[in-house]
Amino acid sequence: MSHEYSLSDVLERLYENQLALEAAVMELTLHVEQQGTVAAGENVRSALDSIGENAGHIKQGLARLKRLEE
Repeated sequence: MSHEYSLSDVLERLYENQLALEAAVMELTLHVEQQGTVAAGENVRSALDSIGENAGHIKQGLARLKRLEE
């Protein structure tokens, strides 16, 4: 299996996509909140908190997987 298609590389790209989507959703949330829809903003922020909490675990798991692939 070539390195560019290794499991850790694919998972890292998915992780980077997750972070990019998180940032985009936060931008939309800020816009929604500026329009006065506070409840929707709070709901989205709650979901984004879960993404943030999981990000550290994902990053640690990726580091461990990369070490195993070496």
